[in-house]
Amino acid sequence: MTNAVLNVAVLGVLFLVCAPVLRRLRAWPVVWTVVHLLVLTLVFDTLMIEVGLYAYAPSKILGVYLWGAPIEDFAYPIAAGIGMPVLWTVLGRRRAADGGGSRHGASATGSAADEADQ
Repeated sequence: MTNAVLNVAVLGVLFLVCAPVLRRLRAWPVVWTVVHLLVLTLVFDTLMIEVGLYAYAPSKILGVYLWGAPIEDFAYPIAAGIGMPVLWTVLGRRRAADGGGSRHGASATGSAADEADQ
């Protein structure tokens, strides 16, 4: 299996799973985040490949490069830029449904020892 096939499969599943939450989020912050992550990937993947930190097996990539980074590398920032806001939103709703956060023996303003003294 090539990296491109794996990337398409993972991004497809990610979009399907995230679609209900993505529809409720504002689009521009997510798009802007993905754009920034893509630019950072373009710059830093190119640098890391140029200095020899890692290399790709030619049989596993398409051979299409942007600047010096293989096109397959850009699936990861897309996945992060879409997946993280969705995860943040879902976990935030779950925390709000649980009563606003963790309550493991400590009050909101003090420690468990302060609470025991009262």
